Amino acid sequence: MDFIVEDNRIYLKGENGKIIAEIDFEQKEYGVYNIFHTFVDESLRGQGVASKLVKKAVEEIKKKGSKIEATCSYAKKWIEKNKEIL
Repeated sequence: MDFIVEDNRIYLKGENGKIIAEIDFEQKEYGVYNIFHTFVDESLRGQGVASKLVKKAVEEIKKKGSKIEATCSYAKKWIEKNKEIL
């Protein structure tokens, strides 16, 4: 999947240009980012897209040398299950 990566957002557009998957995160304080929103369109559900988004967000935040928190329920569960990569 060709995710589009911005400073605080990663997303995927469909053929019509509509956003069909997205994850948002913000710098909560210096050195700490909070993942607060994950969205996957119904057409992509069950294909692991949300997991790929969280993984990509974690990679991008780690590149900045920052710690990761999550208030998004999906991201929070994903991080708990995948602590070894943090």
